[in-house]
Amino acid sequence: MAAEPSSEADSGVSLARMASGDVEHIGPILDGELIDDSLPQPRVRTVRRRLARWWKHSPRVPLWMKSRPQAVQAAKDAVVWIVKSPLRYAGAVVRGAIAGTRVWRGWVKVNDYRTAAEDSEKLADKFTEIRELTLFRWKVTGAVVAIAALAVAVVDLLYGHDPLWIGGAAASLALAILGRRKDGSPGRKPALAGPRTLTWTMDPQVLVDAFRDAKLIGKDETLRLVERATRVGDGWAVTVDLPATRKAADVVKNRDALASALAVDEVQLIVERVRGNGGHAGRISMWVADEDPYVRPPLQTPLLGVTRWDAWRPVPFGRDARDRRIDLPLVWTSLLIGAIPRQGKTFAARLAASGLVLDAWVRLYVADFKAGKDWVAAGQVAHRFMAGDEPEHVHALIDWLAELVAEIQGRFRRMRDLDDLVCPESKVTPEMSRDKALNMPITAIFIDEVQVPLEDRTPVDVQGKRLAAGEYVGELLTWLAKKGPAAGIVLVLATQRPDSKTIPSGLRAVLGSRFALRVMDWRDSNIVLGEQMNTRGFDSSRLLPSHKGVGILRPDGDTAAGADVLAMTVRTYYMPNEDWQTICQQGRALREAAGTLTGHAAGQDSMPTLDHAAVAHALGAGVAPSPSMPELPEPLSALVEYLGADLGPEGRQFVPTAELVEALGIERRTFSQQMNEAGCRPTRDRVTSEDGETRQVRGYLTADIRRAVEQAGYGEGYAAIGAQR
Repeated sequence: MAAEPSSEADSGVSLARMASGDVEHIGPILDGELIDDSLPQPRVRTVRRRLARWWKHSPRVPLWMKSRPQAVQAAKDAVVWIVKSPLRYAGAVVRGAIAGTRVWRGWVKVNDYRTAAEDSEKLADKFTEIRELTLFRWKVTGAVVAIAALAVAVVDLLYGHDPLWIGGAAASLALAILGRRKDGSPGRKPALAGPRTLTWTMDPQVLVDAFRDAKLIGKDETLRLVERATRVGDGWAVTVDLPATRKAADVVKNRDALASALAVDEVQLIVERVRGNGGHAGRISMWVADEDPYVRPPLQTPLLGVTRWDAWRPVPFGRDARDRRIDLPLVWTSLLIGAIPRQGKTFAARLAASGLVLDAWVRLYVADFKAGKDWVAAGQVAHRFMAGDEPEHVHALIDWLAELVAEIQGRFRRMRDLDDLVCPESKVTPEMSRDKALNMPITAIFIDEVQVPLEDRTPVDVQGKRLAAGEYVGELLTWLAKKGPAAGIVLVLATQRPDSKTIPSGLRAVLGSRFALRVMDWRDSNIVLGEQMNTRGFDSSRLLPSHKGVGILRPDGDTAAGADVLAMTVRTYYMPNEDWQTICQQGRALREAAGTLTGHAAGQDSMPTLDHAAVAHALGAGVAPSPSMPELPEPLSALVEYLGADLGPEGRQFVPTAELVEALGIERRTFSQQMNEAGCRPTRDRVTSEDGETRQVRGYLTADIRRAVEQAGYGEGYAAIGAQR
């Protein structure tokens, strides 16, 4: 900032230079003003900010005046309304004419008098009077028509056609008012109701009625519109606040009832609770598709168009109903895929593997117990590969898992010696995974049809003890799923038998991401997705058989749907064998260029010498599933975990149903049905509340629950069961 020259000396020097012809250009002279920050600032900006804040949050300002997208959508709605107005007006006039004709016909036929006579069983006595009254009303009708025709003729003769046009417009307006309707015809009950449509996009009252019909809000309750209905993709999106006494979780759980009230299939309706700063427990976001979003042909994986991929980035997995791309995080987590045969389970597992194949620094272990050709192409890049379902293949898998246990222990030991700049935490970083000197690459193990090794009963020797091979595999996998992610180990398991006897509960509990395609019933869905997920609105047994590759994804990480979304329905990308082979060939070329081709892919199938005693000792430090105890069915498993020592003979004698339903987060009707199947019947007993009031409630005797647990083969080890779970 330059100040204005004020001294006479400076002016004299400048004039002297100009007189002598020696002119020096010094640039523009700027006027400046010093500003003292300590002085009070103008209040214009403060008032402007307050006005903008009031404008944004005031309920008196229409929503379309607060944001540009809402204004654009409001303009579109207005154009549609204007375009449809002539047709709607003509339809209302026709309906009004029909309604008026029906009213006149009932009046001429003396329906009210005739009905009263029939009800009093005096129709024969009143027949003459009814006939006379009918003839009189016909005469009145004729006289009115004649007078109206004469009046029209006189007016047309005296004043021309203009009054007739005005009168006709007024009559049409009266008929339109008589024939107006909203989602039906008021005052008349049609013999055959027409199809319901998504008229709530233009009239939010219809959406309120749908919530009332689904019994999600009371008759005297209403909704608060947070964001008006707008077009998002191939559907409509709206955000609403429920009444103060209602929860968004109940709406998500009863999504099928709301879909029925809106006259759409439940696959077209997505209901999510709005979380974070902009949401609360009573705010929901709805999206309704115009048609079934999964009837279109599936899309090919976008990885076909890339040269390489970074394993630390989530892998393109599929698209949700809104056609948003859903990427699946794999590093620092694990994945369980479950489905009945021919639903796309192997395709989903290969999609997860494809991103890792295209990273030259990833080491792959692939075990195909289907013994087919689905995974053959992976042999070009895999460090370890096998395909078969014989006992020797199970023993080979045990050696692989033992090798990985030893590898993880070695990595953690080496991390202790690294400085904080290289290894800030006890976790593998992207730089560490690509450092050949450290030898800690991301290592992924894919096991297809994992139920085959888990169910193998071939005995193996572990520290002098004889165990079934399947039990030992379960212990190894559980240990890897617990400690492997931090060391850069990714575990992906796929099975077509997601039952509690096949996959131990201890293993399921530590698998971070879940993907459930169509299964047979809600129990199998819960085994894949997690306990009580069906009561929270996520049940893969309800998926349609025609929806191949469609499943419910419960991710362990952020996705396009948001980091706080519990689960979502996703249609996986389509990747046939030809595309899978192309990706594996590209992955081999990348590894050859980077010099990271090892093991089976490099022609080196020899296994290193393993210290199984050290591996068994490492497993002993963890919690392994007891081979002598079978899996408890639900809800007994959750009851044992909740009650713990209170389930013993010296614990509580009675537990109210309301307490159990709230603690387990399960619907009361579903809980009662499950308890009946387990052989437990409810009873009544008296309990004392915190304020000292004694009242009679329904509940279950702990003795009945203990008996059901004993029938499942647990004996009396209730404390051990609770500690184990």
